[in-house]
Amino acid sequence: MVPLALADELEISHAAGGKITLACSDPELPVGSDNLCVRAARAFLEATGLERGIAISLLKRIPHGAGLGGGSSDAAAVLKALNELFDHPLVFEELLQLASGLGSDIPFFLGAGPAWCRGRGEILESHTVLPSRRLLLIKPPFPVPTAWAYHRYAELVSSRAGVVPDAGQHLESIPIVNDLEVPVFEKYLLLPAMKNWLREQPDVESAFMSGSGSTMVAIMHANTSANSIEALKEKIKAEFGPTLWITETCFRFEPGSAVP
Repeated sequence: MVPLALADELEISHAAGGKITLACSDPELPVGSDNLCVRAARAFLEATGLERGIAISLLKRIPHGAGLGGGSSDAAAVLKALNELFDHPLVFEELLQLASGLGSDIPFFLGAGPAWCRGRGEILESHTVLPSRRLLLIKPPFPVPTAWAYHRYAELVSSRAGVVPDAGQHLESIPIVNDLEVPVFEKYLLLPAMKNWLREQPDVESAFMSGSGSTMVAIMHANTSANSIEALKEKIKAEFGPTLWITETCFRFEPGSAVP
């Protein structure tokens, strides 16, 4: 897993009344007790024995249902922010335990750099060297339910059909393979068509689905110009429609930088 420059923005403050409230810029995102930010705040207060009101304001830049870890990164940010707000009552290992109980991807976002994530995602091994690349993130106007994707994957693994993921792509020495493409692509036919089309573009080094989808990632060749990237954005919209969400970003850490 790799952190990107793209990020949501959270503001967290004390609030009267002893309740946890969440306001979000995305009206489609549920803000009730099942929201990961609210669950993270509740878990933190229960772990520390604090009885305080918490107000959370969330500016969404990462679309939900995109397979980009937006909700998980927000939950991790809430844990870290509350620990700061209350003068660090929990050590990092305790935050990690809370994060693991909330969701498989959340422990990764407590760190600061690329990492190999194993087990359910709670076993982390820092990966300190990453090549510098520009990325295009392309999300169609539909989400892919994560629980469904994993359930369908498990069905395929246990069946005679099995799972044979696409292979042969690399980011330098790092292989790029997403097993979840197999179950997701059989239902959401736009996604494999988009992947194949992206791989045919001369400026695209590799293309793949992020997480359980529905976002497709195009990694650009190292020497691709800004004008070429803008031209590719327009070409994608012309090919697949104007309702796509497309944004350009990059890995958050430069090559060779140490992971704190």
